Amino acid sequence: MTPTPRKQITSPDAWTGSDIQHDPSWIHHLDAAAVAEIDAALVQVRRSGAQIPFAAESFPLPRFAAALDGILEELENGRGFKLIRGIPRHRYSDGECELIYWGLGAHLGTPVSQNARGHRLGHVRDEGRVLADPNARAYQTNQRMDFHTDLLPIDVLGLFCMRTAKSGGASKLTSALTIHNVLRAEHPDLLEALYGLFHLDWRGEEPAGEQPWFTLPMFSACQGKVTARICSLVYYESAARFGEQYRPTAVQRAALEAVQEIANRPELMLTMDFQEGDIQLINNHTMMHAREAYEDYPEPGRQRHLLRMWIAVPDARRRPLADALAGRYRWVRDGGIPMKTAAAA
Repeated sequence: MTPTPRKQITSPDAWTGSDIQHDPSWIHHLDAAAVAEIDAALVQVRRSGAQIPFAAESFPLPRFAAALDGILEELENGRGFKLIRGIPRHRYSDGECELIYWGLGAHLGTPVSQNARGHRLGHVRDEGRVLADPNARAYQTNQRMDFHTDLLPIDVLGLFCMRTAKSGGASKLTSALTIHNVLRAEHPDLLEALYGLFHLDWRGEEPAGEQPWFTLPMFSACQGKVTARICSLVYYESAARFGEQYRPTAVQRAALEAVQEIANRPELMLTMDFQEGDIQLINNHTMMHAREAYEDYPEPGRQRHLLRMWIAVPDARRRPLADALAGRYRWVRDGGIPMKTAAAA
């Protein structure tokens, strides 16, 4: 029996990079009043002695909070991403940047643990690891990262640029929903395969008592909205270390490769070069992101360094998810990836 053809997605988050690459509306430029509010909130949180993690109330933003609410609306019901630009990075220490970024993120939702080290405010930098290491996460390397969504079905992924690389490291975004539309037109059989179940490697981050692999559909639908869970290719390939039955089938492999080919089409992707102080926010259910390889400065303290948050959005605002994702979202509700003592050491 031939399956019912998937519908064309026409919502604003099914965008094409060439249409918006030079559209300034996806950049939210902070004005002097917003920066002054952030400065005042920083003074207050330092005076109070509050430590990360602190609640949004400890970082009061009387007027800018409304702008952040509008940004969250854009993430959930608009294009699915936003870049905040204008934080005067040179005025703040690294610790002050962490307080500012946490304070802003806390107004969007609840930051959760993003790795087995228990980091709710994570650090994206080259740790000298390589993707060939099955227990390494891609963000711990300086290698090129292919298009992907992040490991858990977290609602919002945020990055704060502390320092840029000597060269390379550009961030790339593409709409997973546009990829869905292209597959619908060009390879409907491969699109249908992506609605099936795939095995992926936890890459050493599995919670205690969990299998070191997990199983999910790459596309799923709920209440008329499609969600993507497509990870980097290495997560599928390394799942086979637990048994050949976990290796992608030929059709699954072809579907994953088709996703990467489409995502890398120049007319579909959007490229942004971070400036220090930039905050990139993306909907992790509808957007896929990638990164170019980069070269660091040799001097200590000048290496590329991003702060990262995984932010759980209140239920009333977040994207509805299919039952097949409920088990994974349980970890988000419970605070993210549980900390392992050995990993934290």
